[in-house]
Order: sequence, then C-alpha cells, then structure tokens
Amino acid sequence: MFDDDFNDDELGSLEETMMRYEQVKRGESASILDEEEFERVIEYYFQNSNEEQAMIACEIASTYYPYSSAILLLKAEILTQAQKYGQALRALDEMEQFDVRNLDAVLLRSDILMSQFRQEQAAQWLESRVEEFAGKDKIEVLLELSDVYDESEDFDAVFDTLKKVIKIDRRNEEALQKICFWAEFTNRLEESVTIHTQLTDDDPYNAIAWFNLGAALQGLKLYEKAVDAYEYCVAIDDKFEFAYRNMADAFMRLKYYEKALEVLQRHIEIAKPEDVIFEAMAYCWEKRKDYTRARQYYRQASQLSPQDDGIFYKIGETYAREKQWEKAIKSYSVALHLDKDNAAYCMAIGNCLMELNVKSEALVCYLNAVRLKPDNKTTWLSLVKGLYVAGYYDEAILQLHVAIEHCGEKGDFYYYYAAALLELGKAKEALLQLEKALSIAPSKAKMFTELNAEYLMRTPVAELIGRYKKSKPGKQ
Repeated sequence: MFDDDFNDDELGSLEETMMRYEQVKRGESASILDEEEFERVIEYYFQNSNEEQAMIACEIASTYYPYSSAILLLKAEILTQAQKYGQALRALDEMEQFDVRNLDAVLLRSDILMSQFRQEQAAQWLESRVEEFAGKDKIEVLLELSDVYDESEDFDAVFDTLKKVIKIDRRNEEALQKICFWAEFTNRLEESVTIHTQLTDDDPYNAIAWFNLGAALQGLKLYEKAVDAYEYCVAIDDKFEFAYRNMADAFMRLKYYEKALEVLQRHIEIAKPEDVIFEAMAYCWEKRKDYTRARQYYRQASQLSPQDDGIFYKIGETYAREKQWEKAIKSYSVALHLDKDNAAYCMAIGNCLMELNVKSEALVCYLNAVRLKPDNKTTWLSLVKGLYVAGYYDEAILQLHVAIEHCGEKGDFYYYYAAALLELGKAKEALLQLEKALSIAPSKAKMFTELNAEYLMRTPVAELIGRYKKSKPGKQ
C-alpha cells in the first residue's frame, strides 16, 4: 500500500502538501486536501516511523472522506504495524462495507490473523475469498494461502495450492520454485513428474519446468531421465546454476565422473566460486583415483571455507589411499584441531600411526575416540584391534567387556574376542566365542580370518566356520 514513488506533477511537492495539511490540522485553511493528498501525508508520517501523527492524519482525513477505502486501509496497516490487531480488524470491517473486493485488505486481514496465531481462520478467510478474484490478483491470494498452509504445517495443501497457481500461470516463477521443494518434502514426486511433463509439453521453453521435472525424476532415482530434463533446461537458459549442480549430482550417482566434471566446470564458468562445487570436483577426481587432482580441488574448497574440518579430513583420506601416512596425519590433525570432539578424526590418525608402527601413540588416539563416542561400535573396534595388533591381548579382552556393556552384543566384538583368546593359547574358550560371533553375524567371519590367516589352518576353527558359511546372516 505504502509507496515511496510520489508523483509530484500530479500532487504537487511534498513540502507544499505538508504545509497545507498543517493548516487544515490547525483549522487555518478554508480549503481542504483531496483524498490522494491525505494519503500522501499519512504515508509520509508512517514511513518516517511517526505512527502517532500518521493516525492523527487518518482521523482528520476520515472526517472529510468517511467512505474512503484507501484511508481506512492505511489506518488498518498502521494499527497492524503497532500490533493493535483488534482495532485493525475493525478498520477493515468498516472498509469492506464500501469495498468488498480489495486485494490489499484481504491479504492484510490474513496477515493479522496469522500474527494472532489464528492460522486456521486465516486459511478459511482466504479460501472463502479466492474465487472473487481473477488473474494476477487470484494468484496473489493463492500464494498467500500457500504460506498460511505452510505455517499451519498442512504441507499437502501447500502443494495443491501451488498447483492451482501454475494452472493459472504456468510461468509463475515463485510457484514453480516452491513446488519443486514441496514435491520432495511431501513425497509427491511422481505427481510432480506428471505436472511438469504436461507443462513442458505445453510450454517447451519453460526452463524452470524442465528443472522441476529433472528434480522430481532425480528424487525418484531416475538419473538418466533427470539428466535429459536438465539438459533441456540449460539449453533454454545456459546460466541456470542449479540445473548444472543437480545434473552433476545425477552424473555422480551414475558414476559418470568425467561428465560430472564437465558440468561442474561449466558451473564454475557462469557462477561465483563455491566450496561445495570444488568439493564435488575433488570427489570426482578421487573416484577416478587421481588423488593429486582431488587434493587440488579440496584445497581450493578449503580456501573458501577454511574452518570446514571435513575438507581437511578428505585431503587426509586421499593421502591415506596413497599410503602417504605422515602427510595424511598432518591433514587429519588440522581437521581435529578444527573439531576437537570428532572421534572419526582420532581414529584416522590412530590408523596412520599404526601403519607407521607407532603403536603406543596410536592407542592413545583410539582411547580418545572411545572417550568421545563411548556408545559407538566403530570406536571400540578400532581400539580393540589396535590392542590386538600391539600384542596387548588381555587388555583387548578387558576393553571388549566394556564395549559390550556400552554397545550390546555384536558379532564383531566376539570375533576379536576369539582372536585374542587364541593368541593367549585359550583355544577352547576361543572356539566358544567364535561360535557366538558366527551365530550373530556369520557374514562377517572374514574380519576374524583377516587378523591372522593362520587361524584357518586350525581344524576346529576351519570346521566351525565352514558349518556357518551357508547360514543366513544374523544380527550385525
């Protein structure tokens, strides 16, 4: 309602209008201001945060123009801003006696009801009025209604309302952008495919519709079809950033890493650099086992997001895959410095130290991981395996008892238990623990034999594993 763009040619200068208003206010003028001049005065005071004077101007204007819907609407807006919702609603009631189809009034009443946390009434109000409008005005009411449904957490109704907007205007940008999100949120992706397939058939140059079709197909894991839709989108609008992002993601899920890199490179050319894009490129190079190139892009990502510990962890992972343990430790250490409570980083450093045969320091790292994540099975397995490799079999068994207390009975624990007992020469006890492990998780027997391949040379062990080999996998 309020507008900063005054037309001085029509209404005269603001200064002159304000002077004349002051004369009317003091009763010194024989002439009065016309309705638009009063509106301008009210707007001036309101925009300058002088609500009291704005209301006085409204009251004076109302004495001259008691049936002015514009002035009553201004009054309602000022009262709403002052959170005097009851008075604002009464002003709207009065206004609607003279102007029943005023779009601004309909939307303002909805805003007031929402401010009073009366979402259901706001929805009912808009629903009752929507058919009174047509074209752009009807779209405004429907978009307002979709926001009300959102606040009411009636998410399917949001989707359905946006469908109505698109039916009126198939190029309505706001509705198209929102419906893409709500299709996924409400799990109505198949319906979204139908809607947007029809849209692209009727309007083949609608770039957002092609994007939405691609997003819905991608959500349904139909990645190749999604790529086709995105390619139509960027053919129409070659600067559609999110289409390139999603297309790259689809290519990565299809394991077409070279194609993904091409698309991501195009994104870099049209948009400002972003850490997530560089990370995606690094991921593709990593999957292609070009770890040097992967690190190059991870480092570019880290320059844009230097506090992102995850990036440094990923750099460490590339070094670890190349068995460059010392360099891996440096990167993992940076990640741990940024996130001191991350158990995964402690375990990663521990693993590298084990590879470098620095077992005592590795065990300290594993203990820190367990301290940080005492209810996580993986941290305990790292610690116990470290103790086993270091030859601390009794301590490994002791820690396994604590691990079982924290995490419950897991087949993984009993495989390590059996291995430690074998190393201590307690073969009968070891077989009992091995059988327990096999009964819980027969598919994980490899983790036992990988500790020491010679275990299979023991006839009782080989027979026991063979007996469970064809068993169904149990609880892990």
